[in-house]
Amino acid sequence: MPQEVAVLLSRRSRSVRRSALVAWVSVAVLALGACESGSGDGSGDGEAAAKDGGAPAVVAPGKPGEPARTLSPEEAKKALPDNSPNSADYSYVQMMIAHHNQALEMTSLVPDRAAADPVKRLAERIKAAQQPEIGAMEGWLKSNGGGKDGGSGKGGHDAHEHGVMPGMATEAQLAQLRAAKGRAFDEFFLKLMITHHEGALTMAAEVLSDGNNVQVEEMANDVVAQQTAEISRMRAM
Repeated sequence: MPQEVAVLLSRRSRSVRRSALVAWVSVAVLALGACESGSGDGSGDGEAAAKDGGAPAVVAPGKPGEPARTLSPEEAKKALPDNSPNSADYSYVQMMIAHHNQALEMTSLVPDRAAADPVKRLAERIKAAQQPEIGAMEGWLKSNGGGKDGGSGKGGHDAHEHGVMPGMATEAQLAQLRAAKGRAFDEFFLKLMITHHEGALTMAAEVLSDGNNVQVEEMANDVVAQQTAEISRMRAM
């Protein structure tokens, strides 16, 4: 396994564990609240343990090699990790929207120019995956205030310039792609799209390392899984 892929998968694994912890603690807090509201008759279902004078509690599984812990409602709430988006989260989402939009621009050229059916099917899959992802990322921005630094994310407007984002095709390359036909188009499209996907993996690795929001981590993990597989397909074409 190439070293850069191993590092990326390691970061992805850490973020998956963090996402699972957030989900578990959230469910635990909800369950504790339900237990508190529904325990007026003194009966219990055996799922919660008593702690601090009979207060409902929950058993939290420990990390590998560590014992489980019994948490009170207050402790369970405190155990919930801070999920506040930081500048890395905002920057990733905003730049990835622009990144995906360029991929859609490139795939839109395929039906009239490509020669090989596998290239056409690949373009359809990329469009089908990335269009909804753009909608999800735009929804995340709307729900989280649009970004910092005046709504433009880390680095402001300049962060959206193509030269800042890894893997982005230049205007000259896009013009060359538009002018190509048949097999020449297929070969250049695959070359540009592989580089484009590799840039997306770089961006995902950065936000998995530096970001703080679980939803953004999940979006980045989806990009890693999907685009790693697509790179392998394109290299085999």
